[in-house]
Amino acid sequence: MVFLSLPLLIRSRGPDEFWRKRKIFMLAAHHLGRRRNCYSIAIRSVQRALQYCTKGRKQKKEDMRELWEHRIQAGAQEHGINFQILKEGLSRCNIFLNRKVLAELAVWEPRSFKSLTDIACARAKQDHFREASNIEVPKSVYVRELIK
Repeated sequence: MVFLSLPLLIRSRGPDEFWRKRKIFMLAAHHLGRRRNCYSIAIRSVQRALQYCTKGRKQKKEDMRELWEHRIQAGAQEHGINFQILKEGLSRCNIFLNRKVLAELAVWEPRSFKSLTDIACARAKQDHFREASNIEVPKSVYVRELIK
C-alpha cells in the first residue's frame, strides 16, 4: 500500500489492527451471538473466558491432588493403616513416591501397594509411633534387612 501523504499514513492503522482483531475473533469463534462477531463485545468475552481458564488450571490441580489423596487413603485403610502413618513410614525408609504414583499403585497394583504399606507399618512399629501402637507388623517384612 502506497501513502501519498503523512496524514493518510497516520490515519491508516495498517495490517497490525487486522491481525490483532483476527486473534480476538479466533479466540471468540465458539461463542454465541454478537460475542463472536462484534469486536467490542468479543474482546470482553474473550478476556473473561481467559480468566476462567486460568482459574480452571489451578482448580484442576487441586482436584487431582484431592482425588489422589482419597485413593491413597482408601488403599491404606483397606490394609489397616492410616494415611499419615503410611506417608511418614515411607519417608523414613527413604521411599520417596509422590501422591500420583501412590494413587496409581493403590488402584492398579494392589499387591505392590500392600508391600509398601507393610514396609511403612513395620517402620512405624520400629520407630514407636503412637498411632501405630495397635497395628500388627506383617510377617512378610524382615525388619533388620529391609528397613535399616
